[in-house]
Amino acid sequence: MRKYIQEVVSSPYKIIAIDDDAGILDSLSVVLKRNGYSLTTFTNPLDAIKELKSTKYDLLLLDFIMSPLHGDQVVSEIRKFDKDLYILLLTGHKDLAPPLDTIKQLDIQGYCEKSDNFDQLLLLIESGLKSIDQRKTISDMNIELEDANTKLKKAYLDIVQTIRATVEAKDSYTRGHSDRVSAYSVLLGKYLHLNADEQEILKIGGLFHDVGKIGIPDTILLKNGKLTDEEYNEIKKHPQIGANILGESELFKNIIPFVKYHHERYDGRGYPEGLIGDNIPYVARIAAVADSFDAMSSRRVYRDSLPKEIVREEIVKNLGTQFDPEIGSTFLDIIDNHYDEIQTIKDTYK
Repeated sequence: MRKYIQEVVSSPYKIIAIDDDAGILDSLSVVLKRNGYSLTTFTNPLDAIKELKSTKYDLLLLDFIMSPLHGDQVVSEIRKFDKDLYILLLTGHKDLAPPLDTIKQLDIQGYCEKSDNFDQLLLLIESGLKSIDQRKTISDMNIELEDANTKLKKAYLDIVQTIRATVEAKDSYTRGHSDRVSAYSVLLGKYLHLNADEQEILKIGGLFHDVGKIGIPDTILLKNGKLTDEEYNEIKKHPQIGANILGESELFKNIIPFVKYHHERYDGRGYPEGLIGDNIPYVARIAAVADSFDAMSSRRVYRDSLPKEIVREEIVKNLGTQFDPEIGSTFLDIIDNHYDEIQTIKDTYK
């Protein structure tokens, strides 16, 4: 057994790596130190499990094919005493990797093939640590709320603004976009005759729908040029990341469907789960229309806002494919007969 501890460089996070190949661990230590991370390494998984029982770590880099325990067996042992550890599974044997169902069952958050190029692994580590940081923030807020039941409403609104500010600091586009998606969703809810509680879910859901972008690396989120397929796949993770973040709080359980499924399509070609038709939560079907309308009618880095007529044509063209026909038709009625209300939202949240 060899245990090697790299000196702390700048990151406050505790990362541990388990791999029975000492050369791989040496390479990981060098690369992570160069990028500001400290690392504790183990070649023996049994010793590493003992370490994890006695010391709290934030993220685990785990080899799959090892002796005397394979990676999935290591995770099974760890999950008996630590449900929160963020785990990235590494393997140099693609064909011998565990099946996807096993990865999901063990709550392994990421998977990466070993390579001489560590860029993809570093992106996964960065994304994982941002999710961990946000989860800790939410957890701390929950603890405070337990001692402040009489101020629950104020605390709820404070949490909304705190998390929004975190996301907005990362992506300035999110600020006006989230406000407008929230307002358009409520407007749609009103014309769909939803009650006040349901409209409140739409309001908060709209404000939070892109919160998962906190877990997307800045190099991807702020890229001006065309995204690669790999980068686009990272972007597509933000609804699930957002749902995971908000899932830590009982306060947000009603808006999770809005956040998690706002990129689903009525024809089943959306993400993250490819839900079809009425299997998509109703609030998420409303979100899809509101989100798409704002994306088309707002200015982007690569184009100006689209004219109202073009936006209307796109909604008509995608009824029954991208959009729920009833909800999309209701929004078309708003465009045709109540556009002043849309314009008010645009003027308010420029």
